[in-house]
Amino acid sequence: MGAIVGAGLVSHVPPLVMPEAIRRLLNNGEDTTLYQGLHDLGAERLGPLSADTVVVVDTHWFTTVEHIVTSADRRCGLFTSEELPRGMSQMPYDMPGDRELAEAWASQAAGRDDTWVTAIDDPHMPVHYPTINLLGFLQGDEAWISAGICQTAEPEDFLLFGELLAQAVASLDRRVVVLASGGLSHRFWPLRQFRDHEGADPALHLRTPEARAADEHVIDCLTRGDHAGVLDFLPEFSTHAPEGFFGHYLTMVGALGGADCTTPGEQFGQYEAVAGTGQIHLWFSP
Repeated sequence: MGAIVGAGLVSHVPPLVMPEAIRRLLNNGEDTTLYQGLHDLGAERLGPLSADTVVVVDTHWFTTVEHIVTSADRRCGLFTSEELPRGMSQMPYDMPGDRELAEAWASQAAGRDDTWVTAIDDPHMPVHYPTINLLGFLQGDEAWISAGICQTAEPEDFLLFGELLAQAVASLDRRVVVLASGGLSHRFWPLRQFRDHEGADPALHLRTPEARAADEHVIDCLTRGDHAGVLDFLPEFSTHAPEGFFGHYLTMVGALGGADCTTPGEQFGQYEAVAGTGQIHLWFSP
């Protein structure tokens, strides 16, 4: 019987993969704590687990009529971001897949009329940097699969998607880590103000004070293990445009038990602003 042995709400922001000199240039000479924080999370928490498979819920991969999960035996190539090719260009990646887990996840939805999950094995399906940017920090010998964010899904749909993942894992002999790859509040500064707000200090660079307060409330709940509190706060938090409808977190916590989950989050690095958005790394040990 398999188990989810770890989970993380992790940032994937472009500065993570930029040279140190550029990271410091963007931040008044200081380096982002998210960089070392993600290295520490990998070395201290994910690495020692010897997981078989990492599942990334990727907030830049939007689907429409169903949840989709990758089931290719391997994804490899070079990645250039269409969003920011200056910072992410021709990045090599090589990810062995886990067809059996992906297909087991999809099979959990078979015969249901309240959700749709499809496993796609096309190795040429586009990849996105919420998956790619994590590899240099967290990739070991395990398989990696990605799941998209269904843009027509509502919170209960994401929670169910995660619940079905947990059922799929339990049906197999797998040690699985779930990574919710995305941010908190997610509004950028307008173009003419953007370059004045590339620093990490949330007091100066978060898009609004209200968004910062909402992020800090969510972080407080998560570090105390009050996931039910986060779910109760979701209608208000949604007014601050959490990344990917917060579907990355909702899928992750659905896999950990939903509102009944009381696993506290361990913070790696500081809560920081990136171009107006709220970012953090939190690790959950079920």
